[in-house]
Amino acid sequence: MNELNQTEIERICEQQLFHLPYFRGMLRSVEQSFYEQQELEEPIYDLGAGDGHFAWALFDNEKVIGVDPWWQPLMEAKAKKVYPLLVQAEGAHVPLQSASIGSAISNSVLEHIADVQPVLEEVARVLKPGGKFYFAVPNRRFVTDLWGMKVLSYLGLGGMAVAYSRFFKKISRHINLDPPEVWLERLRKAGFDQVEYWNYFPVDAMHKLERGHAAGLPNLLWKRLFGKWILFKNRKNPFIPFDEVVRLVANPYDEQGACTFYIARRQA
Repeated sequence: MNELNQTEIERICEQQLFHLPYFRGMLRSVEQSFYEQQELEEPIYDLGAGDGHFAWALFDNEKVIGVDPWWQPLMEAKAKKVYPLLVQAEGAHVPLQSASIGSAISNSVLEHIADVQPVLEEVARVLKPGGKFYFAVPNRRFVTDLWGMKVLSYLGLGGMAVAYSRFFKKISRHINLDPPEVWLERLRKAGFDQVEYWNYFPVDAMHKLERGHAAGLPNLLWKRLFGKWILFKNRKNPFIPFDEVVRLVANPYDEQGACTFYIARRQA
């Protein structure tokens, strides 16, 4: 891994916090820092390209193939001029040749896919033998350690705490909030070996993200009116805890973290 210096960390935080609501930007800053420390072999397959913002921040003239099932986000990604090739396709059926991809990434995507096993198998199919798949997903703490649950439980409202957990999972569109042993078995079945993983994003950061969904409502309005989430890019913006996020990116690892990052090698 290539260790990041202070200047690189601050640049990552600007790329995320100056363009996304802070509750998303702080998580994406941490995740971007993980990918930037890796040696990604080209061509790179980006599973779940979305609107292309993450790739815009992460890549610089690399040969990246973006795949997403939704047309509108792909049009936004096209406008960013990051991907030499964009493909509208489901993750389980990608029109790429077998063993044609050097490495693959998928950032906060797999947790939303109901039938995820065929998607993992398709990633393995298109990867060259020995190629690596890098992906980030939230884990069970997004349904067990939520701030709202703790408050309601403290007030003796256990039933409401459970209902709140279900509600948050629904609005987040989370399906696969699984522990590492579940992902390791899925990856093994798909044809991967030598899996490395670590937890990140401390629970108190997750609580800020959780509460930020409400605080980010003005950003949604600005996005609809002006086409961008952030109107004023300023490190001193009270809604963007820039220095706090810089410290988080510099020290992101946490055994009890709410998210997990995986690096899986396609069997040689």
